This record gives sequence, C-alpha cells and structure tokens, in this order.
Amino acid sequence: MDAAPWFKNYPADVPHEVHPEQYRSLTHLLDEAFARHADLPFSVCMDRWMRYRDVDQLSARLGAWLQSLGLEPDARVAIMLPNVPQFSVTMAAVLRAGFTCVNVNPLYTPRELEHQLKDSGATAIIILENFAHTLAEVLERTALRHICITAMGDLLGGAYGHWITFAVRHLAKMVPAYSLPLSNGQEVTTFAQALARGAQRTLQPSQATLDSVAFLQYTGGTTGLSKGAVLTHRNIVAATLQAQAWFTPALHGHVKAEETHIIAALPLYHIFALTVSLFAMRLGASLSLIPNPRDIPKFVKVLQKRPFHILPAVNTLFNALLSNPQFRELDFSQLRVSQAGGMAASEGTARQWQQLTGSAMIEGWGMSETCAIGTNNPVTATQFSGTIGLPLPGITIAIKDDEGRDLPLGEPGELCIKGPNVMTGYYNQPQETAKAFTADGYMRTGDIGIMDAQGFTRIIDRKKDMMVVSGFNVYPNELENVISMCPGVLECAAVGVADERQGEAIKVYVVRSDPTLTEEQVLRFCQDQLTGYKRPRHVEFRTELPKTNVGKILRRALREQ
Repeated sequence: MDAAPWFKNYPADVPHEVHPEQYRSLTHLLDEAFARHADLPFSVCMDRWMRYRDVDQLSARLGAWLQSLGLEPDARVAIMLPNVPQFSVTMAAVLRAGFTCVNVNPLYTPRELEHQLKDSGATAIIILENFAHTLAEVLERTALRHICITAMGDLLGGAYGHWITFAVRHLAKMVPAYSLPLSNGQEVTTFAQALARGAQRTLQPSQATLDSVAFLQYTGGTTGLSKGAVLTHRNIVAATLQAQAWFTPALHGHVKAEETHIIAALPLYHIFALTVSLFAMRLGASLSLIPNPRDIPKFVKVLQKRPFHILPAVNTLFNALLSNPQFRELDFSQLRVSQAGGMAASEGTARQWQQLTGSAMIEGWGMSETCAIGTNNPVTATQFSGTIGLPLPGITIAIKDDEGRDLPLGEPGELCIKGPNVMTGYYNQPQETAKAFTADGYMRTGDIGIMDAQGFTRIIDRKKDMMVVSGFNVYPNELENVISMCPGVLECAAVGVADERQGEAIKVYVVRSDPTLTEEQVLRFCQDQLTGYKRPRHVEFRTELPKTNVGKILRRALREQ
C-alpha cells in the first residue's frame, strides 16, 4: 500500500509537515502572538472585550507573582476555571513563568479533585470562588501551598465586574459557602492581590525549551481513573501549527485570519477547546467565551450578537442547539467550519445541522494524549463523511493488531498514531506508558478503526465498548449512528447486557425528541436497518443520558446502572 495514501486528498496549500522547532518553546509562540496582535480583540465574555495586549500585560503580572512564590522550577500549577477571561490569562502566566499547567475540571467532585491534585503534585492553584467549597473538602490531603481565588467579575471591568460578582454571589447564589482549612501554612491570595503584587515585579524570562513539560492534561476518566498525559512545549506548538495548517483553507477568500471569530463553548480546560484557543492566538482571531454552554437560551443570545466563523462542538451540543427555536432563526451565512469532535458525530445530527445551517459538519478525532489533534476531514468538504478524516500534517496513522503488526487497508484493528503532537507518556506511570506504545513507537489509542485506500479512517468503536452477540462483534457507534436516524430520536446510547442465550444482548437507551415515539417504532426501525444480531432487544426511554462534563455519553455509567 501507499505509505501515506492520505496526502493525495489534502486540500490545496496544506503542507505535509509542520515545524515546531521554529519556536524555542510554547512561551516563545505566545510572546510572538501577543506582540503581533497587540491591538486586536482576543475575547469577549458577558459583553466585555479583552485585547491581546491585555492578556499580555495581565499574564506578565500574574506570572511575576507566581515566580515570587519560590516554587520549584518544574512546579505544577492547577487551573480550576470555566470559560472566563481569567483562564487564558492564567494559562499564559503559568507558562511564561516557567511552570507546568494542570487543567482541572471545575465541576469535579471532591474525590476526583483530590485524585488529580495528589497525582499531579500541584503546589499552587488558581480557582474560581464558585468551586472553592470543593477544594475545601480535600485541601488538607494535597500538596497545595498557594491558593489564588478569583471571582466571576474580576476581569470584566470596574463597576460592571463588581455587579457581575455581586449577582453571581447573592442573586444567583452560585458561590456555596466555604472555609479553607489552612492548617499547613497555606497562603490564600485573591486574583486582584496577585495581579497587584506582580505589577511591582518584573517577569523573568522562562527557561523552558521544546522538551519542557507544558501541560499535565488529565484524561477524561471515562474508562477508569484519570491519568496525566505529559504534553511538552513541542507537543503543544506542533498541535497549534497543525490546527492552523488544516483550518485556514476554510477561511481563504471569505474572512481575514485576524477577523475570524470562534465560539468557545466547550470548556477551555478540555484539550479540544484548549487547542482551539491556542490556534486562535496564533491566528490573531477572537473568541466568544461561553461560561455555561448548558444554558442554551443564553448561549444562543451570544450567537445572535455577531457573525461567527468557526463553531467547535460535540455531538450533544449540536443536538441541543438544533432543538432551540431561537437558534434556528440565526444567520449562518458567515459560518465556515462546524467542527465536530470529542465523541462520535451521528449522521442524523449532521444531516439536520447541514439542512439548517448550510454548513457541513466536519468530524475529527484526537485525544488528550495527542493534544486533541489526530485526524480530520478536509474543512473544504461539502458534506458529512461518516469518517474521522485524514491524518493531519506530520502525523502517521497505522491500523494494527494486538501484537502491534500493521494490518492491510480495509481490515479493522487498533488505531495507532505517531507524530510531534503525541504525548511523551503518562505522568509517574511508567508501566501505563510502556503499555501505551508499540515497539515501533506508535501510541495505541484503544479505538478500533478501518482505513480505506484514500487514507480516510472510520472508527468502529472503543475496544472496551465492543459487544459480543452470539459470537459476533457489535460496535455501539454503528448502532447509535443508525438509531439516531429514527424519526423522534434525539440521542441514544447502546450497551451490552448479560444474556444467557447470546452472551450479550443489546440494550439501547433513547432520549426522545417526539414524546409519542414508542419502543415498537424504534425496534421496527432497527429491523429495517440492521442485521439480526445487531438489533437491540431492549429499549429504555430516558429524559437524559449520563455524560462527562464535555458532553460525551458515558456508556460505562449505563452499564453499571
């Protein structure tokens, strides 16, 4: 077979490689972006804009404060923030100060937070006060010494910012009472105090290189206890350049790079949105920050305010928007890329999306371990392909068997990846790291895929989610994609349940868009669309499905129930 069959299907002007070594570090890339785009708008949140110059100055102050704490050179700093202006300022500050970012899901339970703080060894944290009550429950069992607490309105400006903070605290009552047990000499500083103290100092240049650790990015933990993927400055720079190389063809002839507006509804602590935000910085583009994308009516009001060109989302978010009457009235004429990722996109949702917006849903695939970058359909595509697309510049994809041997085109096997964006390993877990890589240096992904002669790969499913029905392998993604096309189905999830006769039987959980939809109608649809052993035997209707905070459906939780 052709060593790289995908290159012939690359859009014009997309390079085959990227060159992260053009930068000394990710910090170098950020410094360049701040200088080049200083007067351009970077983000808007609750109608308040922040320029690149602002991010530059504020992150320098916060970074100088971090340097004043006497942290170790390889110190890990936890960031527990939603999509507010403080996030990008803090991320840049940690990196520019020469430390490692540990992104933390703000909606973590105390158990999950304790695991990540202890596993990472973080000694400082910057946290929104709304979540400080969770930290209070675990603080004494962590290595944290410095706690910086910010309020919702801290970077929204003057009286308006104070009003937002007051409203969040006292009207919406979104800040539960907390008391931090400072029994081990920990220090608590407000975000405003940290900025003021940092302003009295000078940020010392970071000594980080491309091989320094930039992020400990924890896996979602949907298959067990989350692990910290070690992402170097090289990994992140490569991913940023790969994203730029792949997505800019969609903008050519339509919008200037620096006038591009991107919707940041997915949480910035998640690798998908994090890479999008760094891509925006490299481009000089601007972001609409959506602190709570679950509030769809408020989200849609933001979308009404200005043209948007790139909308990254997971399938469940696309579904939620399609179900909103006000969303259906929006002007989609400027939408250049509808980027699906984070979970499998369903054909039913993709068809509805394109019918409404005129924009084809472009599906891609990546992992925390690969900086969210892996494969993507060409952004010039005019229709949903049902595949995860082609490897991005500098990436090689191989389909391998359990022994690590390459399989022929068209045969299913484990999707394995190699490239400059792939992690160096799992933090402090040499055995897990060894298991993650093949002898020839590819990272095993746990996804089962098939590559065709054109270089396009189709994900069949996760290894662990595969069902065996009467000796036949059945993949939930295929079933869910088909059942999503059934009239009246909003979303669905298929799992295996014990069955004496077949080993496993298929049960499908369905959320209805039509309340009159019956079990018989679903089963009849499946009978028309699926071969016998793939047909579900059980249908259960739910008002909602369990999901991660990014919106990925948790089949494991359904199996456990």
